[in-house]
Amino acid sequence: MNSELGQLMNQSLLYPLIFIAVFIAVFSLIGVIIYSRIFVRWVPVKLASILWFVGAVFILFKCVNYYTEIQNMTKNWSMSGIVIGFIVFIVMIITCGVLISSKKKSKVKKSANKYGSSSKSQQPRVLQNRSDDEILNSSFDHLSGAEFERLLALYFRDQGYKVHEVGVGGKDGGVDLVIIDQRGEKTAVQAKCYANHNNVGVQIVRELVGAKRNHDCILSLLVTTSDLTEPAKKEAEQFKVDYWHGALLEQKLKAWGKWQPTNKKLKAQPVKQTAQVEIQRSQAQVSTSKETI
Repeated sequence: MNSELGQLMNQSLLYPLIFIAVFIAVFSLIGVIIYSRIFVRWVPVKLASILWFVGAVFILFKCVNYYTEIQNMTKNWSMSGIVIGFIVFIVMIITCGVLISSKKKSKVKKSANKYGSSSKSQQPRVLQNRSDDEILNSSFDHLSGAEFERLLALYFRDQGYKVHEVGVGGKDGGVDLVIIDQRGEKTAVQAKCYANHNNVGVQIVRELVGAKRNHDCILSLLVTTSDLTEPAKKEAEQFKVDYWHGALLEQKLKAWGKWQPTNKKLKAQPVKQTAQVEIQRSQAQVSTSKETI
């Protein structure tokens, strides 16, 4: 009696539920494959998750409507078939998880490579915390990002602006300097001390456009030692962002008169000379100790 009741419960409740679960798992697997291969570039993950949820609920309601047909279809299932179906269900769930996790890892790796390469190209050329005189005697190649901001602050103050250095410490949020003219108009300045081959991208322009509102600035200015990419120039013209490229900046600073770069190449001679002096001293001490002995 108990075996007959258990078999009846399996046929009327358990088997149809397993069938519905496997059906939803197959739907999920196909959806993940199609999304990861085709629509991942255009459809956000949240929207895809919502679409999957709606599809799963739709399948569930359809299965409820055809529950009698599902019962008739699964009443002849055996226990071995149930075990195989359960294994297929688990494999499909694991496959979906692997596909989703591998897609996320690839995105994280791409973003890490992107920002890693940009940080390498934008890393400071020399140590910071140098005096203003040393900065004024240094070329762009020998300035770090903070020193380049300091150079611009000195320049704008001599031009009659009030200067607030808001980007000290690297937490600029898209704005390094806020300069205020005699009429009280604020300009948000973003400074990029890049190498000649490393042009400023469109994302920097967009950051400046959004960040100037946080500092109550009306105007915006992008100053770089290199140049802007073509998309960045179009974006700057569209949002009325003024920009100084390397040649224009060098012309303005030379006309200023205080910026007089002299160190064309980094000099390592003082370090070598110091090392030689220390070696000579140690050799003299050794020879003295030998004579004493």
